[in-house]
Amino acid sequence: MESIKHRKNSETYTFTTPAADSSIEILNEFYWTQESEPHVARRKAILKKYPEVSKLTGYEPITKWYVLGVVALQLSVAYYLRNTSPISWKFFTLAYVIGATSNQAIFLAIHELSHNLLFKKPLHNKLFAIFTNVPIGIPYSASFQPYHQLHHKFLGDSFLDTDLPTKYEGILLSNVLGKVFFATCQIFFYALRPMFITQIQFTYIHLFNIVFQISFDVALVKLSGWNSLSYFIMSSFLAGSLHPCAGHFIAEHYVLNEENKPRSAKELDNHVNIAPELLPMETFSYYGPLNALTWNVGYHNEHHDFPYIAWTKLPELRRIAAEFYEPLPQISSWCGVLWWFCFNDINTLWNRVKRVGKQKSGKKVGIRLDLNE
Repeated sequence: MESIKHRKNSETYTFTTPAADSSIEILNEFYWTQESEPHVARRKAILKKYPEVSKLTGYEPITKWYVLGVVALQLSVAYYLRNTSPISWKFFTLAYVIGATSNQAIFLAIHELSHNLLFKKPLHNKLFAIFTNVPIGIPYSASFQPYHQLHHKFLGDSFLDTDLPTKYEGILLSNVLGKVFFATCQIFFYALRPMFITQIQFTYIHLFNIVFQISFDVALVKLSGWNSLSYFIMSSFLAGSLHPCAGHFIAEHYVLNEENKPRSAKELDNHVNIAPELLPMETFSYYGPLNALTWNVGYHNEHHDFPYIAWTKLPELRRIAAEFYEPLPQISSWCGVLWWFCFNDINTLWNRVKRVGKQKSGKKVGIRLDLNE
């Protein structure tokens, strides 16, 4: 076992990573830590050294035009396939190449909207998210925002961060077939897991999201037929399945051995002033070309450090604060992540950092959020 000690204030915490040949009882457990999540500390350190970073925060008006273009593209392809069978190669190919790529962009546009990064007023972001939701086929946007806010505020918390796999997922799916099934059906896990872990307040925004989406689906079927709606549903499934862009789901927070090698002392020579706690092995960034299709979601350490900086300015944040980000482990390929996760024995659903806290008692915690904040 390798232990990484970290001193914070007057207390010393130990983060233990099990060896690959450890017993199954040791391997089948999450990486528990008492350390606070790293992003708040790094944000404060960056702002202290580079106060100009604060000028990067704020919404990005141009994003809405790109989103309108993606939605229009999906509507056009859905209409084009209205007379094409969903079990044909033509239908599947277009759903995978255009539909899944577009709906992944739509998922992540809703992600930007959840941080109020398209419009100045929060309500306008919520309403536009409901419109953006249309090609997904099922109501999604209203529930995503509060759950995603919890992910940011309580990163690694067993009951408030629903991005974390549950113990039962770890037990049942930490084998090759289980991991392939998980990677193939990620969209279902992310959609269904939250409701079994943490409850959020149901608001008029949720109701409007449901009514608007169902009304649109009914109109689509009447005007264009079931095949068009099937295109939306298939696109959404494939967007969260074995698709290159879907690699970001696993790449962002899973501790994968191929991408999580500590940097050598020589590599860190130019960064000796960066405190150890600011070099976590918990959130990972990807700087490859697929960021162009996904609103720079690959800049994930940067995003967690500054959730209210829009996608267009995340590269500038990394440029300004390069010494804070260069030493961090990076993901080189989202396709590679899917392969390493599924077929490398040491990579399992247990490879996530969870935080020790009051919630580690096994008791479910409910939370109510004011969605007008």
